[in-house]
Amino acid sequence: LKWLNLSRTRPLPVVRWYTDVSSTAAAQQQPEVPAAAAGTPDKLYSRLELQMKGIDPEVMKSYATFAKMAAEHLDIEVGKHWALRKAVKDRLTLLKSVHIYKKHRVQYEVRNYYRFMHFHKLTGSTLDTFLEYIERNLPEGIALKVTKVELQELPEHLKK
Repeated sequence: LKWLNLSRTRPLPVVRWYTDVSSTAAAQQQPEVPAAAAGTPDKLYSRLELQMKGIDPEVMKSYATFAKMAAEHLDIEVGKHWALRKAVKDRLTLLKSVHIYKKHRVQYEVRNYYRFMHFHKLTGSTLDTFLEYIERNLPEGIALKVTKVELQELPEHLKK
């Protein structure tokens, strides 16, 4: 008899069995809504701001057009969108030789471009769908920062 090392074997696939329900029983049952979704209303957001940072302005412009078309397809109100006029430059100055010759230096420069977009009047589910879609299609070399402004009810002590 040979002993198997169970830690090295693959796990068994999970098999789920479903039973067929007759059509009359299915018609009588009401679809159940999860408890979390039944009692809580969807969150509302007054504004969503996307801040894009990248090294290629043409790729960012193309991605901004893509995000705008996706928002229009989901019936999201598109606000203003703009780009900074000039790049933000980060310069790093190093000595050519580590030990000597301070007058011989090398400069490296990175230019970062920024673009901003605003979207207005979103629900929580629409916002989640929109963000997931544009994040999955984010091109290389672009960083995305998202800022949400949520609408909330007035507290009870302020309503009086």
